[in-house]
Amino acid sequence: MDLASMMKTMLSSDSIAQMSQKTGTSTDQVKSVLLSALPAMLNGVQGQASNRETVEGFAGALDSHAKDDTSDVAAFLSNVDIQDGEKIVGHLLGGDTAATTKAAANKAGLSTAATGSILGAAAPLLMSLLGKQAAQTAQAQPSAPSGGGLLASLLGGGAQQQAPSQQGGIGGLLGNLFGGAQQQSAGSAQQQPNADVNPLGSMMGSMLGGVDVASMLSGLLGSGK
Repeated sequence: MDLASMMKTMLSSDSIAQMSQKTGTSTDQVKSVLLSALPAMLNGVQGQASNRETVEGFAGALDSHAKDDTSDVAAFLSNVDIQDGEKIVGHLLGGDTAATTKAAANKAGLSTAATGSILGAAAPLLMSLLGKQAAQTAQAQPSAPSGGGLLASLLGGGAQQQAPSQQGGIGGLLGNLFGGAQQQSAGSAQQQPNADVNPLGSMMGSMLGGVDVASMLSGLLGSGK
């Protein structure tokens, strides 16, 4: 499952309809919020995996969410914990949470509370899809550490000591997953300080360039899939 496939799942008619029902908003409003905020959330994913202070916790979160059953997306979203999802959004967006939520709210014609609820519903699904793919990729790697479990595989068994040019650990996993997706957001500024000293930040940097996430999302929504 590549990034486009994950976004198709998140923006499917079943997903949009269930998030609409869950949050008491219209399907058009849900689409508008996701189109506005998902690029920033994906940028936050990169930031969490690139920052040496957050990468272990983020890998643990992926490990946990990989266990979620998303075979029936509508059922998954109907049972999602929005408050827990809002915490995920806060981790991904950091200090830009309020600004990103407000911008999405203004575009959708919603209150910030309703917009936050939509993002809170979407975030656990995003983490689950990311976690499942990261788990599949980690387990398929010949160099994955034995006996350390999925979390050790996600962290790359000492990837933080590798040279910046080596594509290992969670940075390499997500870089392969995104396939060169490019995300630009105000949140990138807060995530950059460690990029020059954290090998995982360099690894994640390799995924930038090639795909405009906002345009891809717009195309998926426009296709009605």
